Amino acid sequence: MNQLPEIPPEHSLIEYPSDFPIKIMGVMQDAFAQTMLELVSQHDPEFHAGKMEMRPSSKGTYLSVTVTIRAVNREQIDALYLALTSHPMVKMVF
Repeated sequence: MNQLPEIPPEHSLIEYPSDFPIKIMGVMQDAFAQTMLELVSQHDPEFHAGKMEMRPSSKGTYLSVTVTIRAVNREQIDALYLALTSHPMVKMVF
């Protein structure tokens, strides 16, 4: 796996700690939201379902889940993005 370049804290666009929204898209299925809740909770122990917003696509084929984590450092965000993008239920993360 390629390591991302180190960014000194003074050059980061994100101040830590901060609330950081992430949108996750996947095919509409019963377990998608619960699975994303469990996965995100592994990277942010304070995360809970009240910090999730869900929106189905216009045809109901996909589900968009926006999670707002409490980001404490870049490594946490990078690890969460890697976990999300490699999950078989996830189509896109942004």
